[in-house]
Amino acid sequence: MSTFPPVADYAFLSNCEQSCLVAPDGSVEWLCLPRPDSPSVFGALLDRTAGEFRFGPTSAQVPHHRRYVPGTMVLETTWHTPTGWLVVHDLLVMGRTEVSHRRADYRRALTDFGATGVLLRTATCIGGQVEVMVDCSPLFGYGTTGGTWSYRGEGYVSMTVAPEEGDLRLDLAGNIRLGVFGIRCYGRTTLTDGESAYVTLSWGAGSVPGSWEEAAAALNATVGYWRDWLNAAKVPDHPWRPYLERSALTLKGLSYAPTGAIMAAATTSLPETPGGARNWDYRFTWIRDSAFMLRSLYELGFGWEAIEYLGFIIDAVSSGDRDGPFELQIMYGIGGERELTERTLDHQSGWRGARPVRVGNGAWNQRQHDVWGMILDAVDVQFRRNASQIEMPLWEGLAGFVQAALEHWREPDQGSGRSGASRSTSPPPR
Repeated sequence: MSTFPPVADYAFLSNCEQSCLVAPDGSVEWLCLPRPDSPSVFGALLDRTAGEFRFGPTSAQVPHHRRYVPGTMVLETTWHTPTGWLVVHDLLVMGRTEVSHRRADYRRALTDFGATGVLLRTATCIGGQVEVMVDCSPLFGYGTTGGTWSYRGEGYVSMTVAPEEGDLRLDLAGNIRLGVFGIRCYGRTTLTDGESAYVTLSWGAGSVPGSWEEAAAALNATVGYWRDWLNAAKVPDHPWRPYLERSALTLKGLSYAPTGAIMAAATTSLPETPGGARNWDYRFTWIRDSAFMLRSLYELGFGWEAIEYLGFIIDAVSSGDRDGPFELQIMYGIGGERELTERTLDHQSGWRGARPVRVGNGAWNQRQHDVWGMILDAVDVQFRRNASQIEMPLWEGLAGFVQAALEHWREPDQGSGRSGASRSTSPPPR
Protein backbone atom coordinates (compact mmCIF):
# COMPACT_ATOMS: atom_id res chain seq x y z
CA MET A 1 0.00 0.00 0.00
CA SER A 2 1.38 3.41 -0.99
CA THR A 3 2.21 5.89 1.76
CA PHE A 4 1.45 8.76 -0.64
CA PRO A 5 -2.09 10.14 -0.22
CA PRO A 6 -4.23 10.43 -3.35
CA VAL A 7 -3.60 13.78 -5.04
CA ALA A 8 -7.27 14.72 -4.61
CA ASP A 9 -6.95 14.39 -0.82
CA TYR A 10 -4.53 17.30 -0.47
CA ALA A 11 -5.90 20.67 0.61
CA PHE A 12 -4.63 23.73 -1.26
CA LEU A 13 -3.73 26.88 0.67
CA SER A 14 -2.52 30.16 -0.84
CA ASN A 15 -1.81 33.78 -0.06
CA CYS A 16 -1.20 34.70 -3.73
CA GLU A 17 2.56 34.74 -3.17
CA GLN A 18 3.13 31.25 -1.76
CA SER A 19 1.03 28.11 -1.70
CA CYS A 20 1.13 24.79 0.12
CA LEU A 21 -0.57 21.40 0.14
CA VAL A 22 -1.80 19.78 3.36
CA ALA A 23 -2.23 15.99 3.55
CA PRO A 24 -5.18 14.40 5.39
CA ASP A 25 -3.01 13.56 8.42
CA GLY A 26 -2.25 17.26 8.92
CA SER A 27 1.19 17.31 7.31
CA VAL A 28 2.22 20.16 5.05
CA GLU A 29 3.86 18.13 2.28
CA TRP A 30 4.46 20.84 -0.32
CA LEU A 31 5.75 24.37 0.26
CA CYS A 32 8.23 26.20 -1.95
CA LEU A 33 9.92 29.41 -0.83
CA PRO A 34 10.19 32.27 -1.42
CA ARG A 35 8.13 31.83 -4.62
CA PRO A 36 5.87 28.95 -5.62
CA ASP A 37 8.36 28.01 -8.36
CA SER A 38 11.30 28.03 -5.93
CA PRO A 39 12.84 24.83 -4.51
CA SER A 40 10.72 23.06 -1.93
CA VAL A 41 11.16 23.38 1.82
CA PHE A 42 8.61 20.64 2.48
CA GLY A 43 8.57 18.15 -0.40
CA ALA A 44 7.07 14.90 0.91
CA LEU A 45 4.52 15.18 -1.91
CA LEU A 46 7.24 13.89 -4.26
CA ASP A 47 9.45 11.93 -1.86
CA ARG A 48 8.55 10.76 1.63
CA THR A 49 12.01 11.82 2.90
CA ALA A 50 11.95 15.37 1.44
CA GLY A 51 10.53 17.24 4.44
CA GLU A 52 7.13 17.81 6.06
CA PHE A 53 5.43 19.79 8.82
CA ARG A 54 2.75 18.03 10.87
CA PHE A 55 0.48 19.69 13.42
CA GLY A 56 -2.36 17.75 15.04
CA PRO A 57 -3.22 15.05 17.56
CA THR A 58 -0.54 12.53 18.50
CA SER A 59 -3.02 9.65 18.75
CA ALA A 60 -4.85 9.93 15.41
CA GLN A 61 -3.82 9.99 11.74
CA VAL A 62 -7.23 9.86 10.05
CA PRO A 63 -9.40 12.97 10.48
CA HIS A 64 -13.07 12.81 11.39
CA HIS A 65 -13.94 15.60 8.92
CA ARG A 66 -12.12 18.09 6.66
CA ARG A 67 -13.43 21.11 4.83
CA TYR A 68 -12.51 24.57 3.65
CA VAL A 69 -14.12 27.20 5.83
CA PRO A 70 -16.88 28.27 3.40
CA GLY A 71 -15.82 31.03 1.04
CA THR A 72 -12.14 30.89 2.01
CA MET A 73 -8.74 29.29 1.50
CA VAL A 74 -8.69 28.26 5.17
CA LEU A 75 -8.63 24.54 5.99
CA GLU A 76 -10.62 23.21 8.95
CA THR A 77 -9.96 19.67 10.21
CA THR A 78 -11.94 17.99 12.97
CA TRP A 79 -10.29 15.13 14.86
CA HIS A 80 -11.84 12.50 17.11
CA THR A 81 -9.21 10.83 19.29
CA PRO A 82 -9.62 8.14 21.98
CA THR A 83 -9.67 10.90 24.61
CA GLY A 84 -11.39 13.88 23.01
CA TRP A 85 -12.19 16.15 20.08
CA LEU A 86 -9.97 18.70 18.37
CA VAL A 87 -10.48 21.32 15.62
CA VAL A 88 -7.45 22.51 13.65
CA HIS A 89 -7.30 25.48 11.28
CA ASP A 90 -4.51 25.88 8.71
CA LEU A 91 -4.02 29.06 6.68
CA LEU A 92 -1.53 31.29 4.93
CA VAL A 93 -2.23 34.56 6.70
CA MET A 94 -3.53 37.58 4.81
CA GLY A 95 -3.00 40.87 6.57
CA ARG A 96 -2.91 44.61 6.06
CA THR A 97 -0.18 45.53 3.61
CA GLU A 98 2.85 47.22 5.12
CA VAL A 99 4.35 49.90 2.87
CA SER A 100 7.47 50.91 4.78
CA HIS A 101 9.57 50.07 1.71
CA ARG A 102 9.03 49.29 -1.95
CA ARG A 103 9.52 45.70 -3.06
CA ALA A 104 11.60 45.34 -6.21
CA ASP A 105 9.66 42.28 -7.37
CA TYR A 106 6.26 44.03 -7.29
CA ARG A 107 5.06 45.32 -10.68
CA ARG A 108 1.34 45.47 -9.93
CA ALA A 109 -0.36 47.86 -7.52
CA LEU A 110 -0.29 46.83 -3.88
CA THR A 111 -3.72 46.22 -2.38
CA ASP A 112 -4.78 47.01 1.17
CA PHE A 113 -4.44 43.36 2.22
CA GLY A 114 -1.94 40.78 1.06
CA ALA A 115 0.47 38.01 1.98
CA THR A 116 2.33 38.28 5.29
CA GLY A 117 4.72 35.34 4.86
CA VAL A 118 3.13 33.37 7.72
CA LEU A 119 1.71 29.85 7.83
CA LEU A 120 -0.59 29.76 10.87
CA ARG A 121 -1.84 26.54 12.46
CA THR A 122 -4.28 26.63 15.37
CA ALA A 123 -5.84 23.86 17.48
CA THR A 124 -8.78 24.01 19.89
CA CYS A 125 -10.03 21.16 22.05
CA ILE A 126 -13.83 21.02 21.90
CA GLY A 127 -14.34 18.02 24.19
CA GLY A 128 -12.35 15.81 26.56
CA GLN A 129 -8.61 16.26 26.28
CA VAL A 130 -6.20 15.83 23.36
CA GLU A 131 -2.43 15.78 23.14
CA VAL A 132 -1.29 18.02 20.26
CA MET A 133 2.08 17.70 18.56
CA VAL A 134 4.30 19.89 16.37
CA ASP A 135 6.70 18.07 14.04
CA CYS A 136 8.54 20.40 11.66
CA SER A 137 11.24 18.86 9.44
CA PRO A 138 12.23 21.20 6.62
CA LEU A 139 14.64 20.01 3.96
CA PHE A 140 15.76 22.78 1.65
CA GLY A 141 16.63 22.55 -2.03
CA TYR A 142 14.08 19.87 -2.97
CA GLY A 143 15.03 17.66 -0.04
CA THR A 144 18.81 17.90 -0.33
CA THR A 145 19.85 20.19 2.53
CA GLY A 146 18.96 20.30 6.18
CA GLY A 147 19.50 23.17 8.58
CA THR A 148 20.54 23.81 12.17
CA TRP A 149 17.82 24.84 14.59
CA SER A 150 18.52 27.40 17.30
CA TYR A 151 16.37 29.06 19.95
CA ARG A 152 15.23 32.66 19.65
CA GLY A 153 14.74 34.74 22.75
CA GLU A 154 14.75 33.46 26.33
CA GLY A 155 12.10 30.77 26.32
CA TYR A 156 11.41 27.47 24.56
CA VAL A 157 8.59 28.57 22.24
CA SER A 158 10.53 30.12 19.34
CA MET A 159 13.20 28.61 17.08
CA THR A 160 14.82 29.41 13.75
CA VAL A 161 16.46 27.35 11.01
CA ALA A 162 18.25 28.14 7.77
CA PRO A 163 20.26 26.23 5.18
CA GLU A 164 24.02 26.73 4.99
CA GLU A 165 23.68 28.68 1.74
CA GLY A 166 21.16 31.33 0.72
CA ASP A 167 19.26 33.96 2.63
CA LEU A 168 16.07 31.99 3.37
CA ARG A 169 15.28 31.61 7.06
CA LEU A 170 12.32 29.92 8.75
CA ASP A 171 11.04 30.96 12.17
CA LEU A 172 8.83 28.55 14.13
CA ALA A 173 7.00 29.97 17.13
CA GLY A 174 3.79 29.68 19.15
CA ASN A 175 2.66 28.67 22.62
CA ILE A 176 4.01 25.10 22.58
CA ARG A 177 7.46 24.42 24.05
CA LEU A 178 9.87 23.21 21.38
CA GLY A 179 12.90 20.97 21.21
CA VAL A 180 15.25 19.63 18.53
CA PHE A 181 16.13 16.17 17.28
CA GLY A 182 18.41 16.32 14.23
CA ILE A 183 16.66 18.28 11.48
CA ARG A 184 13.38 18.00 13.37
CA CYS A 185 11.88 20.67 15.59
CA TYR A 186 9.13 19.19 17.73
CA GLY A 187 6.89 19.83 20.70
CA ARG A 188 3.69 18.62 22.34
CA THR A 189 1.10 19.79 24.81
CA THR A 190 -2.19 18.51 26.18
CA LEU A 191 -5.32 20.61 25.66
CA THR A 192 -8.53 20.22 27.65
CA ASP A 193 -12.01 21.33 26.64
CA GLY A 194 -11.89 25.00 25.58
CA GLU A 195 -8.10 25.31 25.51
CA SER A 196 -6.17 26.27 22.38
CA ALA A 197 -2.65 26.15 20.96
CA TYR A 198 -1.03 27.61 17.88
CA VAL A 199 2.19 27.62 15.89
CA THR A 200 3.45 29.97 13.19
CA LEU A 201 6.00 29.26 10.51
CA SER A 202 7.22 32.54 9.02
CA TRP A 203 9.75 33.58 6.38
CA GLY A 204 8.88 37.16 5.50
CA ALA A 205 9.04 40.61 6.98
CA GLY A 206 5.33 40.78 7.80
CA SER A 207 3.70 40.86 11.21
CA VAL A 208 3.66 37.46 12.95
CA PRO A 209 1.04 36.60 15.61
CA GLY A 210 2.75 36.55 19.00
CA SER A 211 -0.10 35.34 21.20
CA TRP A 212 -3.23 33.23 20.98
CA GLU A 213 -5.33 36.38 20.77
CA GLU A 214 -3.27 37.63 17.83
CA ALA A 215 -3.45 34.20 16.17
CA ALA A 216 -7.24 34.16 16.50
CA ALA A 217 -7.39 37.69 15.08
CA ALA A 218 -5.20 36.65 12.11
CA LEU A 219 -7.49 33.68 11.45
CA ASN A 220 -10.57 35.92 11.49
CA ALA A 221 -8.89 38.54 9.28
CA THR A 222 -7.90 35.91 6.71
CA VAL A 223 -11.41 34.45 6.65
CA GLY A 224 -12.74 37.96 6.20
CA TYR A 225 -10.32 38.75 3.40
CA TRP A 226 -11.31 35.73 1.30
CA ARG A 227 -15.03 36.24 1.86
CA ASP A 228 -14.79 39.93 0.99
CA TRP A 229 -12.93 39.02 -2.21
CA LEU A 230 -15.49 36.36 -3.12
CA ASN A 231 -18.37 38.79 -2.56
CA ALA A 232 -17.39 40.43 -5.88
CA ALA A 233 -18.09 37.20 -7.78
CA LYS A 234 -21.07 37.14 -10.13
CA VAL A 235 -22.27 33.62 -9.34
CA PRO A 236 -25.98 32.73 -9.62
CA ASP A 237 -28.05 31.19 -6.85
CA HIS A 238 -27.67 27.63 -8.10
CA PRO A 239 -26.85 24.12 -6.76
CA TRP A 240 -23.44 24.44 -8.43
CA ARG A 241 -22.62 27.74 -6.75
CA PRO A 242 -20.24 26.22 -4.14
CA TYR A 243 -18.24 24.55 -6.92
CA LEU A 244 -18.07 27.72 -8.99
CA GLU A 245 -16.92 29.69 -5.95
CA ARG A 246 -14.29 27.08 -5.11
CA SER A 247 -13.05 27.26 -8.70
CA ALA A 248 -12.81 31.05 -8.42
CA LEU A 249 -10.87 30.76 -5.17
CA THR A 250 -8.52 28.24 -6.78
CA LEU A 251 -7.83 30.57 -9.72
CA LYS A 252 -7.07 33.37 -7.27
CA GLY A 253 -4.87 31.02 -5.24
CA LEU A 254 -2.85 30.17 -8.35
CA SER A 255 -2.15 33.83 -9.04
CA TYR A 256 1.12 35.52 -8.19
CA ALA A 257 0.30 38.96 -6.86
CA PRO A 258 3.64 40.72 -7.52
CA THR A 259 3.31 40.29 -11.31
CA GLY A 260 -0.31 39.27 -11.97
CA ALA A 261 0.73 35.87 -13.38
CA ILE A 262 -1.52 32.84 -12.94
CA MET A 263 0.13 29.42 -12.78
CA ALA A 264 -1.24 26.34 -14.52
CA ALA A 265 -0.67 24.46 -11.22
CA ALA A 266 1.13 24.93 -7.92
CA THR A 267 3.07 21.67 -8.28
CA THR A 268 5.56 19.81 -10.40
CA SER A 269 5.91 16.20 -11.48
CA LEU A 270 2.47 14.84 -10.60
CA PRO A 271 1.88 12.27 -13.36
CA GLU A 272 -0.86 12.39 -15.97
CA THR A 273 -1.33 8.64 -15.41
CA PRO A 274 -0.34 6.64 -12.29
CA GLY A 275 3.32 5.71 -12.44
CA GLY A 276 3.72 7.43 -15.80
CA ALA A 277 6.64 9.53 -17.02
CA ARG A 278 4.49 12.40 -18.38
CA ASN A 279 4.93 14.47 -15.25
CA TRP A 280 5.87 18.04 -16.00
CA ASP A 281 6.48 21.19 -13.99
CA TYR A 282 3.37 23.36 -14.34
CA ARG A 283 4.35 26.28 -12.09
CA PHE A 284 4.38 28.62 -15.07
CA THR A 285 1.97 30.62 -17.25
CA TRP A 286 0.96 29.31 -20.69
CA ILE A 287 -0.07 31.68 -23.48
CA ARG A 288 -2.58 29.10 -24.74
CA ASP A 289 -4.55 29.62 -21.50
CA SER A 290 -4.65 33.41 -21.74
CA ALA A 291 -7.93 34.03 -23.58
CA PHE A 292 -9.74 31.34 -21.57
CA MET A 293 -8.38 32.83 -18.33
CA LEU A 294 -9.48 36.35 -19.21
CA ARG A 295 -12.98 35.23 -20.18
CA SER A 296 -13.32 33.26 -16.95
CA LEU A 297 -12.15 36.15 -14.77
CA TYR A 298 -14.45 38.66 -16.47
CA GLU A 299 -17.44 36.28 -16.38
CA LEU A 300 -16.85 35.73 -12.67
CA GLY A 301 -16.68 39.48 -12.07
CA PHE A 302 -12.97 39.85 -11.28
CA GLY A 303 -11.98 42.66 -13.63
CA TRP A 304 -8.89 43.75 -11.69
CA GLU A 305 -7.44 40.24 -11.72
CA ALA A 306 -8.09 40.10 -15.48
CA ILE A 307 -6.37 43.44 -16.09
CA GLU A 308 -3.32 42.50 -14.04
CA TYR A 309 -3.10 39.08 -15.68
CA LEU A 310 -3.10 40.66 -19.14
CA GLY A 311 -0.55 43.17 -17.88
CA PHE A 312 1.71 40.25 -16.97
CA ILE A 313 1.26 38.69 -20.43
CA ILE A 314 2.17 41.95 -22.19
CA ASP A 315 5.15 42.48 -19.87
CA ALA A 316 6.34 38.93 -20.59
CA VAL A 317 6.17 39.11 -24.38
CA SER A 318 7.76 42.58 -24.41
CA SER A 319 10.33 41.92 -21.65
CA GLY A 320 8.85 44.95 -19.93
CA ASP A 321 9.82 47.28 -22.78
CA ARG A 322 6.77 48.24 -24.88
CA ASP A 323 9.03 50.03 -27.39
CA GLY A 324 11.28 47.01 -27.96
CA PRO A 325 10.64 43.91 -30.06
CA PHE A 326 7.89 41.54 -28.89
CA GLU A 327 8.96 37.90 -28.62
CA LEU A 328 6.25 35.29 -28.22
CA GLN A 329 6.87 31.86 -26.75
CA ILE A 330 4.41 29.29 -25.44
CA MET A 331 5.06 29.87 -21.72
CA TYR A 332 6.77 32.15 -19.23
CA GLY A 333 7.90 32.07 -15.63
CA ILE A 334 5.71 33.84 -13.08
CA GLY A 335 8.22 36.67 -12.95
CA GLY A 336 8.24 36.92 -16.75
CA GLU A 337 11.29 34.65 -17.15
CA ARG A 338 11.77 33.26 -20.65
CA GLU A 339 14.40 30.56 -20.22
CA LEU A 340 12.87 27.76 -18.11
CA THR A 341 15.59 25.13 -18.46
CA GLU A 342 14.42 21.70 -17.33
CA ARG A 343 16.40 19.36 -15.11
CA THR A 344 15.59 16.15 -13.27
CA LEU A 345 15.86 15.50 -9.53
CA ASP A 346 17.22 11.97 -9.63
CA HIS A 347 17.40 11.72 -5.83
CA GLN A 348 13.59 11.88 -5.52
CA SER A 349 11.26 8.90 -5.81
CA GLY A 350 8.35 10.81 -7.33
CA TRP A 351 4.73 10.65 -6.22
CA ARG A 352 3.97 6.91 -5.97
CA GLY A 353 7.07 6.16 -7.98
CA ALA A 354 6.33 8.43 -10.96
CA ARG A 355 9.75 9.43 -12.23
CA PRO A 356 11.65 11.41 -13.23
CA VAL A 357 10.89 14.38 -11.00
CA ARG A 358 11.34 17.50 -13.10
CA VAL A 359 11.86 21.18 -12.34
CA GLY A 360 11.72 23.70 -15.12
CA ASN A 361 9.97 22.85 -18.35
CA GLY A 362 11.82 21.93 -21.53
CA ALA A 363 8.86 22.97 -23.66
CA TRP A 364 9.58 26.67 -23.15
CA ASN A 365 11.32 26.92 -26.51
CA GLN A 366 8.93 24.66 -28.45
CA ARG A 367 7.12 26.10 -31.45
CA GLN A 368 3.36 25.82 -31.06
CA HIS A 369 1.55 27.85 -33.68
CA ASP A 370 -1.66 28.28 -31.71
CA VAL A 371 -0.05 30.94 -29.50
CA TRP A 372 -0.39 33.61 -32.22
CA GLY A 373 -4.15 33.22 -32.25
CA MET A 374 -4.41 32.86 -28.49
CA ILE A 375 -2.69 36.14 -27.67
CA LEU A 376 -4.75 37.97 -30.31
CA ASP A 377 -7.89 36.44 -28.82
CA ALA A 378 -6.79 37.54 -25.34
CA VAL A 379 -6.30 41.14 -26.47
CA ASP A 380 -9.68 41.01 -28.20
CA VAL A 381 -11.32 39.89 -24.95
CA GLN A 382 -9.71 42.78 -23.10
CA PHE A 383 -10.63 45.31 -25.79
CA ARG A 384 -14.27 44.26 -25.80
CA ARG A 385 -14.53 44.05 -22.02
CA ASN A 386 -12.47 46.81 -20.50
CA ALA A 387 -10.29 48.80 -22.90
CA SER A 388 -11.13 52.08 -24.61
CA GLN A 389 -8.00 51.98 -26.76
CA ILE A 390 -4.88 49.93 -27.43
CA GLU A 391 -1.58 51.79 -27.41
CA MET A 392 0.48 51.91 -30.58
CA PRO A 393 3.47 49.80 -29.36
CA LEU A 394 1.05 46.99 -28.52
CA TRP A 395 -0.62 47.27 -31.95
CA GLU A 396 2.79 47.05 -33.58
CA GLY A 397 3.72 44.03 -31.51
CA LEU A 398 0.47 42.28 -32.39
CA ALA A 399 1.01 43.10 -36.07
CA GLY A 400 4.37 41.37 -35.79
CA PHE A 401 2.67 38.24 -34.46
CA VAL A 402 0.22 38.28 -37.37
CA GLN A 403 3.10 38.59 -39.82
CA ALA A 404 4.91 35.68 -38.16
CA ALA A 405 1.76 33.55 -38.43
CA LEU A 406 1.44 34.34 -42.13
CA GLU A 407 5.05 33.38 -42.74
CA HIS A 408 5.31 30.22 -40.63
CA TRP A 409 1.89 28.61 -40.12
CA ARG A 410 2.56 25.86 -42.70
CA GLU A 411 5.77 24.77 -40.97
CA PRO A 412 5.82 21.79 -38.57
CA ASP A 413 5.37 22.58 -34.89
CA GLN A 414 4.93 20.76 -31.60
CA GLY A 415 1.18 21.36 -31.66
CA SER A 416 -1.25 22.56 -29.01
CA GLY A 417 -2.66 19.16 -28.10
CA ARG A 418 -1.62 16.89 -25.27
CA SER A 419 -0.85 13.72 -27.26
CA GLY A 420 2.01 12.80 -29.54
CA ALA A 421 -0.25 12.89 -32.59
CA SER A 422 0.48 16.50 -33.53
CA ARG A 423 2.75 17.36 -36.41
CA SER A 424 6.06 17.25 -34.64
CA THR A 425 9.75 16.76 -35.19
CA SER A 426 10.44 16.94 -31.44
CA PRO A 427 9.11 15.34 -28.24
CA PRO A 428 5.34 15.69 -27.63
CA PRO A 429 4.03 19.00 -26.28
CA ARG A 430 3.65 19.83 -22.61
